[in-house]
Amino acid sequence: MTSTTTISPHGGALINRLLEGPARNDALAAARSAPRVTLNDVSLSDLELIATGAYSPLTGFLGSADYERVLAELRLADGTLWPIPITLPVSEEQADSLREGEPVALQTPDRRLVGLLELRERYNYDPQREAQQVYRTIDPEHPGVARLYSQGPVLLGGEVWLFDRSASLFPELAYTPQESRRAFVERGWRTVVGFQTRNPVHRAHEYIQKAALEIVDGLFLHPLVGTTKDDDVPAAARVRSYQILLRGYYPAERVLLAVYPAAMRYAGPREALLHAIARQNYGCTHFIVGRDHAGVGNYYGTYDAQRIFDTLQPGDLLITPAAL
Repeated sequence: MTSTTTISPHGGALINRLLEGPARNDALAAARSAPRVTLNDVSLSDLELIATGAYSPLTGFLGSADYERVLAELRLADGTLWPIPITLPVSEEQADSLREGEPVALQTPDRRLVGLLELRERYNYDPQREAQQVYRTIDPEHPGVARLYSQGPVLLGGEVWLFDRSASLFPELAYTPQESRRAFVERGWRTVVGFQTRNPVHRAHEYIQKAALEIVDGLFLHPLVGTTKDDDVPAAARVRSYQILLRGYYPAERVLLAVYPAAMRYAGPREALLHAIARQNYGCTHFIVGRDHAGVGNYYGTYDAQRIFDTLQPGDLLITPAAL
């Protein structure tokens, strides 16, 4: 248990790798003289989610031992449940310019320094094997698989530090896990159900959310606003739909709207587990898992994302999935 919520973070402790004050200045100085790696949109999202604790217990990008066990068993090397490899891919040329044990500066495409990687390992991987294990297909038409095939052939593992959070399109809604947990306590919520969608809310969503409010103290509306497919509805439209509902249709004292800065992977059942873990870290006690959660096309069965929770061992997750 923590002092700010009734549910512990995944792995027992809420990670914080966001630097401030003198520590930030020292790390930034080290980054300026270190070799640089440019992050894509997915890696930028992952860096922030690691640093703010949304991906607790991760403290950095996975090394090979964690990577291999996540692919094969949905677990980190220490046995903790973890369904999707959170990795940092680079080109062979980039990898050859780096050395284990030395810091690597992390930058945006416009060369703004955002973080520091304590490089522990460089390793190769098989994209087709990862595609089959994570996405259940090697079809390049799958958006997650296509992204995987387009990335570099070498993965960098090591702990990370974040200098500054990304500028959000919705700064008033950009809660960290620490901030959401504090908000739940301030509202007196001991049980909280989280709800995520990458689409605008519709009548069925409204019904599910209001039904969930009958069994918990609060509703945490948490639409995903990171990178999605080009034909997905823009994040601004998704958030706007929730803001309208909150103004006219939901009890304000029992609902909190925030944004989830993750990128979509479209990994179906495995991604449903990742979304549940993240919401536990944000302080939710329950999480709504919809039909074909995080799915795309016809790659997953309608209820596969709900059924994967039935395969977990006691204690793997503290958050309660609600299959609606």
